[in-house]
Amino acid sequence: MSDPLEDILKKASEGDLNAFESIYKSTSQFVYNVAFRIVSNREDAEEVTQEVFLNVYHSLKEFRFQSSFKTWVYRIAVNCALNRVKKTSKERSQTVEYDERLNPVATAHAAEAQMEKEHNEKMITWLLQSLNPDQRSCVVLRNMQGLSYQEIADVLKINVNTVRSRLKRAREALMNVKKEAQKNAL
Repeated sequence: MSDPLEDILKKASEGDLNAFESIYKSTSQFVYNVAFRIVSNREDAEEVTQEVFLNVYHSLKEFRFQSSFKTWVYRIAVNCALNRVKKTSKERSQTVEYDERLNPVATAHAAEAQMEKEHNEKMITWLLQSLNPDQRSCVVLRNMQGLSYQEIADVLKINVNTVRSRLKRAREALMNVKKEAQKNAL
């Protein structure tokens, strides 16, 4: 995601709905992806995305260009997603929900590819759910969104060493999950 032009941001902060729509169109997919990776649920990710853009709309006047717009939106998206995880973790079991979008007339090869894709997506979701929300957000921002350690620290408002520590612990936790799965398979 690239930063929207400064003049578009200023116009949107002054109430220009076309400028805000332009910001929404250029950032909504990435916000949804970040939210989905953290909350692991399509409906929750959609709600988080809506919440993020409500926050952006109401807070855009306060944006002072001291950080990049991208970092600012990441921070809002991660915070909203983490809040959603905390809120729903008490209410929901840890079931994985995903959409089945197989075309009933699809060829065998296309159906097989779709099933493999869904399996991989389910596996990624399951592995991410094995991490605590702090570790999960660091892994998503680093490995799925490609942010540097410093960018992650800026987004989460934590020390770079904390980012390194969380990522190290997340890798260790994922290795333990893999070992357990292999042991159970025997």
